[in-house]
Amino acid sequence: MAFVNVIGFDDIIYNFKNQGLGVITSWIVLFALYIIPYGLMVGQLGSTFDDEGGGLTTWVRETSGETLGYFTAWTYWVASIPYVVDTANSVVVAIGWLIHGNNSMEKHMSNVLFSLLTFIIFVIFILIQSHIQHSIQVLSIIGGGAMFLMTILFVVLTGVDLLQGGAISSAPITPSVFVPKFNLHFLSTIGLLIYATSGSELVAPYVTRMKNPKKDFPKAIMLMTVMAGFLTIFGSLSLGVFFNHYHLPVDLKMNGSFYAFQIVGEHLGLGKTMLYAFIVAQLLYMFALLALLLDAMTRILVSDTGPKYMPSKLLKVNRRGIPINGYIMTSSLCAGILLLGVFLPNMNEIFNWLLNLNGIVSPFVTCWIFFAFIRVRQKKNQFPASYVFIKNDRLAILVGGWCFAVTFIAATMGVFPQDVPFGSGPYWHELTLNIITPIIMVAIGCILPLIARYEQNKTLGKN
Repeated sequence: MAFVNVIGFDDIIYNFKNQGLGVITSWIVLFALYIIPYGLMVGQLGSTFDDEGGGLTTWVRETSGETLGYFTAWTYWVASIPYVVDTANSVVVAIGWLIHGNNSMEKHMSNVLFSLLTFIIFVIFILIQSHIQHSIQVLSIIGGGAMFLMTILFVVLTGVDLLQGGAISSAPITPSVFVPKFNLHFLSTIGLLIYATSGSELVAPYVTRMKNPKKDFPKAIMLMTVMAGFLTIFGSLSLGVFFNHYHLPVDLKMNGSFYAFQIVGEHLGLGKTMLYAFIVAQLLYMFALLALLLDAMTRILVSDTGPKYMPSKLLKVNRRGIPINGYIMTSSLCAGILLLGVFLPNMNEIFNWLLNLNGIVSPFVTCWIFFAFIRVRQKKNQFPASYVFIKNDRLAILVGGWCFAVTFIAATMGVFPQDVPFGSGPYWHELTLNIITPIIMVAIGCILPLIARYEQNKTLGKN
């Protein structure tokens, strides 16, 4: 389940589009200095609070009080909204490729229809989550396994193609192509790198379902980190074989995964077999991811937030323990995000903007993890754990502070648009949306406690 939420073939494509082969160096540095300690911190937090089911919200609430716990839950939940929208968009794109066998859907579909189909996907998955028990576990096993195997297969087939004399599209390859260009564009893309490899904490609400949480959760996080590192580095190398590093397609973020398997199939004389195999794997993976997101993010907000901050209707659960009204609120805000994107020039711009928005809001929320870790290490006697990341408390706090600073700076720089020319009309449009959207999200979170307080005062008045 952690792997499904953390990394997919699309995540490799997105960052290859942003940095070309230079992203390989970025991946190596990021995993060595950030992702590995990130995963190990999550492992300690998960084992420290293994009797709790709220994950990140619990970690902050237990270490810093109810108010910060609520705002952690809200910001984590609301930051997942663009992620859910982006995932549902990817489902629509994959269905278009399944039907047409190419990218022609975007040429005939209006922005309004694209948004409408995305919203329908939400409704379908809410129904699935409300009526099918254990659907998340089943979808995660199938979807995560399919995507992992397809990504491994892509790397292997790249090697086969080279052994058969296949040409390298990015030639000439010199050491300089692996060095990222340190400019404003590069700084604006770091957030998307962090977004691509973060999210392991989302499975923390399920840690109590493991046979031996204190030992198994840290092991699972480490294994997931190793898998993700292998796929990102070797996957990026493989992309450099089939795509020209110097001239990448404009729509690579939206359609690059499909282009990749289409090309490798053609090079090996398999026709479109590899393309359709990947489309099926992509749909299974996106179904699993969407199901996990809709369930876990809503549970974190509703199930682990007290009535002091949350209106009573949102706390209500159905007979299966599912916060159905929370699902409805999720879909409503997703519809609002979709409405904002309708006014962008085309489907590709909508897709890219939503993706890049994730590179802003997701890292900002990830900062809570390092905040909670620092608080735990400051109060180590109060929060003992069977697994401890770095025995020395001062060094552990220093590493936590480093990760916090990197994440906060990356999120802030992500506000600058990445996929449109600087100073153009779309650039200022997206920059405005990137600033206003997070502000609106936080403002709504401040309203809910006021509604809850009004309900409580009204009840006291009756009594």
